[in-house]
Amino acid sequence: MTLVIGYNLFLRSAPLPQLAQFGETIEPVAPPPPLPQSRASESEAKSVRILDQSVVPPTPHETLLEAIRDEIEKHNLSLAETKLKELPPTVLSDVTSKTFVATLWNNLGLQQERLNGTRASVRAFKNAADLEDSNPVILMNLAHAYWEQRNPALNAEFLMKLMKLAPDEPFPHLAMADLLQEQDELQEAAKHLDQAADRVRHDPALQSYLAAVTTKVRRAQSVESHMAARSSTHFVVKFDGEEDQSTWISVLEILEEAYREIGQKFSHFPSKPIMVVLHAKDSFQGTTGSPAWADGLYDPTLGRIQIPTQGATTDRKWLASVLRHEYVHALLHDRMGANREALPTWLNEGLAMQLAGDAWPDLDQAMSGNIKVIPLTYLEGSWGALPASASTVAYLEANSATRYLIERWGMATVDELLNALQAKSTIAAAIQDKLFVSYEQFQRQWLESFERIRS
Repeated sequence: MTLVIGYNLFLRSAPLPQLAQFGETIEPVAPPPPLPQSRASESEAKSVRILDQSVVPPTPHETLLEAIRDEIEKHNLSLAETKLKELPPTVLSDVTSKTFVATLWNNLGLQQERLNGTRASVRAFKNAADLEDSNPVILMNLAHAYWEQRNPALNAEFLMKLMKLAPDEPFPHLAMADLLQEQDELQEAAKHLDQAADRVRHDPALQSYLAAVTTKVRRAQSVESHMAARSSTHFVVKFDGEEDQSTWISVLEILEEAYREIGQKFSHFPSKPIMVVLHAKDSFQGTTGSPAWADGLYDPTLGRIQIPTQGATTDRKWLASVLRHEYVHALLHDRMGANREALPTWLNEGLAMQLAGDAWPDLDQAMSGNIKVIPLTYLEGSWGALPASASTVAYLEANSATRYLIERWGMATVDELLNALQAKSTIAAAIQDKLFVSYEQFQRQWLESFERIRS
């Protein structure tokens, strides 16, 4: 659910550092100051997620319910969950007790989420919702857990019900926009984005984000509305231009081969079909907002691979390289889910080159040139503002550092590294924990290896 992910993350950008000659040490540059805490973030922090469990209702089961409440408050979560599961049917047949049990399940879920993430909390929120299916707090907690786990139960019917129960909440509309854009209903998705924006009037930053996303969705709808589409088992391909049967066949063959081959290397396959849009040469950059040096891109906002058709009908090798590269980005995006921001761009791009088997002549030429090294720490954020000359160095470093990582530690360890990032670890902490070296040591060892290769 790409729109919701972006809504929660916003955009993290870092200024391009001054480049240094290879081998130079660079004085650390302080990171940009954090964005001011938005009023929406404050509102989110203060939003009601926990239900009042301080007063146990006076029922014949009061003592039993009080004991479970106390276990939750003492963070004895396993014991509390066991006791909730073992409640006799007579407790749930009493309306007052049933409502309080729903409260206990909800609050248990919050504690489980705090300790172990939403994977551990979904069941508790679901149990609460089964008992109290008209409580907006419980259903909102369940909706967020469903979203983060990409649970198909977060469907249109569920979201419509949530909109009625929580009419002032932007999240249900944003999640509905996600569902609609995945179904290629971009016009309807934009309408729900507008409704989400209406519900965050108190926060100019969130309104600005939603306005930008809505513009992007509407522009995509305008551009793609006249396109023809063809589907295979795992992809939907849209083509801007004259019908060309051989192009359709080539694109879908390349993608399905990438699905099998790269999926096996990576031990991961997409959770849903991936949209691929082939743009006319003169509309690609303007429509996608991509840098002038980009051959293609994976758009995480709309969940689409987008490439220009220039060369697509005449150079199958180029087409395969671009499609495979962007497919890896789509695969990584799907793999990382809600925590995709934890994956540094240098590793994202490096894995795309390594797993796709890219052969870039520009990188071979750059290896023999006068390289100005960019520290990996500066290549963790967006590369969109990089000039063409710096972008070549960035890709060269990403490819080299990732190849070094794979060759020295193996893909199994890389997989563990991704799991750690998915669990909200920083790249520095993940490297320390999985490679048993510090981030600084990894960079130094990689640079030494890089120097040996160049010499």
